Amino acid sequence: MNYETARQFLIDQGTALETKINPDAFLMRLEQGQPPIPGQATNILLALKISFEMLQGDPLLDRELVAGLYLLAIESLKLFEAGRRKGVMWPPLLKEDIERISIAVKNIFSGVWPTDK
Repeated sequence: MNYETARQFLIDQGTALETKINPDAFLMRLEQGQPPIPGQATNILLALKISFEMLQGDPLLDRELVAGLYLLAIESLKLFEAGRRKGVMWPPLLKEDIERISIAVKNIFSGVWPTDK
């Protein structure tokens, strides 16, 4: 996955609730009380890492990407919690994946990607 593909993928995933173009987008599936497609969270995390690497040292981020990242981080947690309150049985690791997505978005905004110790 190159940066342009990663960027567009993240924008599409993050703005899915607004555009309603892709019914299989991460946020759309969460909104419907459906688990992500297998590998979908992994692809999002990969796209976030690629984006971080490309944007590291860049003092400016484009608004379209920032909006997509923000919505992806905030809405995924909201939808997960709303589903949980409605009794949706989410996959066991989904909450951790959503937390990793939020952390990766924060890392892109801060410009710092912590190393594993």
